[in-house]
Amino acid sequence: MDSLDAIILGIIQGFTEFLPVSSSGHLELGKAILGDDSIPEDSMLFTVVLHFATALSTIVVFRKDIWEIISGLLQFKWNEESQFSVKIIISMIPAVIIGLFFEEQLESFFGGNIAFVGAMLLVTALLLWLADRSKNTGKKVSNSNAFIIGISQAIAMLPGISRSGATISTSVLLGNDKSKAARFSFLMVVPLIFGKIAKDVLSGELFSNTIDYTSLSLGFISAFVCGLIACTWMIKLVRQSKLSYFAIYCLIVGLIAIGFSFYN
Repeated sequence: MDSLDAIILGIIQGFTEFLPVSSSGHLELGKAILGDDSIPEDSMLFTVVLHFATALSTIVVFRKDIWEIISGLLQFKWNEESQFSVKIIISMIPAVIIGLFFEEQLESFFGGNIAFVGAMLLVTALLLWLADRSKNTGKKVSNSNAFIIGISQAIAMLPGISRSGATISTSVLLGNDKSKAARFSFLMVVPLIFGKIAKDVLSGELFSNTIDYTSLSLGFISAFVCGLIACTWMIKLVRQSKLSYFAIYCLIVGLIAIGFSFYN
C-alpha cells in the first residue's frame, strides 16, 4: 500500500465512520478498487488503526460528555453519568467476547471478499429501512437494551455491517429515542477501539516487520482530520435525516459491490 492509497482510505474512514453505511465495508471496497493485496491480518490492523483515529476524533467532539461521565465515576455517585458508563460497559461484553475468542475467524473476512461486503451492506440497508419505520420516542437506553445493542455492535465487526447503523437501528427498534441512540452509539465504540489498540501493542502486532509505518501514519492522520470534520456535522445529519436515505445508499453500493465481485 503506497502513501496516496493510505491517505485515500483514511479519508474514506473519516467520512463514513459517523454515517450508518459501514466504514469497514467501504474500506474493504476501497482496498479492492485500489488493488491492495495486504494479507488479512495486516488489512485488519490497518482498519483498526483508522478506527482508532476516528475514535480519537470522537473523544475530541464529545469531550464534554466524556468528561461528565469520568467525573461521575470519580465521585462514586450513582448519578446519570455513572449509570451511563455502566450501560457502556454492558454494551462492550459481546464485542469483547468476539474479539478475544474469535479474532482469527474475524480477520478472515478482511481479505477483500467484496461479495460478502456487498451482502452485508444489503443487511445494513434492511436494518435501516426497518428502523426508519419505528416511531421516535423520548425513551432512554436501559441496561437490557445496552446488552442487546452490544450484540448488534459485535455482529457489526463484520465488514459491510454498519456499526452505527446496526446499533442505532437496534436501539430505535427497541423503542429508544433516535438522538439518544445516536449519542450512545458513537460513545460505546470508543473503549473497544482503545482496548483493541492496547491489545495489539502488548502483543507486539503493531511492531511487525511487514507493517508500512509511513502509510499507517498517513492513513491515521487523514482519518483523524476527516473524522473531526465529519463528526461535527454528520452526527446532526444522522439525527435529523431519515434512515431510509442511508438504506437506499447501502442497497445501491451493496448491489454494485456484488456485481463488481463477479467481474473482478
